[in-house]
Amino acid sequence: MKTLTLAALVTGLASAAVAETPVLTIYAGDYFTSEWGPGPIIEREFEARCDCDVQYATGDLLPRLMLEGERTRADIVIGLTSDVSAKARATGLFAPHGQDNAALTLPIEWTDDTFLPFNYGHTAFVYDETRTPQPPQSFDALLEMPEDVKIAIQDPRTSISGLALVLWVQAVYGDEAEAAWEKLAPKILTVTKGWSESYGLFTDGEVDMVLSYTTSPAYHMIAEEDFSKHAAIFPEGHYFMVETVGKIAGTEEPELADAFMAFVMSEDFQKLIPTANWSLPSALPKADWPEAWSDLPLPEKVLFYDEQEAAAVQVEAIEAWRRALSQ
Repeated sequence: MKTLTLAALVTGLASAAVAETPVLTIYAGDYFTSEWGPGPIIEREFEARCDCDVQYATGDLLPRLMLEGERTRADIVIGLTSDVSAKARATGLFAPHGQDNAALTLPIEWTDDTFLPFNYGHTAFVYDETRTPQPPQSFDALLEMPEDVKIAIQDPRTSISGLALVLWVQAVYGDEAEAAWEKLAPKILTVTKGWSESYGLFTDGEVDMVLSYTTSPAYHMIAEEDFSKHAAIFPEGHYFMVETVGKIAGTEEPELADAFMAFVMSEDFQKLIPTANWSLPSALPKADWPEAWSDLPLPEKVLFYDEQEAAAVQVEAIEAWRRALSQ
C-alpha cells in the first residue's frame, strides 16, 4: 500500500510539473512544419532557451484568425506577408512587436511596429538545366515559350507565393496583366493550393518550371550538392515578399511571446533562416550569410507593393488571373 501511495505521489508531482510548463502556441503555414520548413529547428532552439513547450497549429493563417477573432488560441502568428497584413491588422488582434526596426537589414525601409519581418525573398520561376537548357531570360520570354513547356504555380487565393505571383504580374504588366496571363495559361499544367505540392511536382520531374523563390536553388546546392536547379532572373524585376511574425494582444503568455519576438531578431535565429527556411534573413548582414549564398544570383530590380498598395490591387490582380485561366 505504501508503494502504491508513493507511486501515485510521484505520478502526481510529474503531472503537476508538466501542467506548469508554459505553452507558446504559434500559428504557422503548412510549409513551416514541412520537411523543407524551419518550424522543427526553431521549436527546438527556442525551447532550449525558454523552458517552455512550443506548439504549432498550421493551416491558412488569415482566414483562421478572422474566423476565431478574440477566441484565437494563438500567442504568436508567423508567416503573414505584407500582401495580407492590412487585413490582419484590421482584426485588432495584434500588439506592437516591441523590437528595434533599425536592426533590420532589408533592402527596403521598414517602419511597421506591429508586424516584424523574419525573412524575405523574391518570387521566381525555378528550372532544372538538365531539362530546360535554354531558360527564359525575361518575363516576356517566359510568356513566349512553347506550349509544351509545363509550369506549376500556386493559387493566389490560398497561397502566399501564389498571391505574390499575381502581384508580380500586376507590377510588371499593369493594365496588360490579363493579356500576360492569357499567354502564360497554356503552359500552366496545374495550380496547386500551396507551394509544397507545386515544388514536389517539379522535383519529381512532372513539370519543367515551378513558381518558387530566387533562393530555392540554395537548398539543392547546400543540402543535396545538386547544382542543376536555378532561378530565372528577369530584367523586368522580381516581386519582393516579406514574411512577418506578430504577437497576439490577448496572449496568456505575454512574457513568453515577447521573448520569442526578441529571439526572432537574435543572431542565432537569423542564422537559421538561410538553411532552415531557405530564405534571406531579415536582420543579418550579408557578410554573415552562409558562404554558398554568395554564388546565388539575386535580382537587381525589386518590385514591391506596400501593405496598402497590395490591398488595393490584389482583388483585380486575382480576378485577371482567374479570368485568363478559366478560358
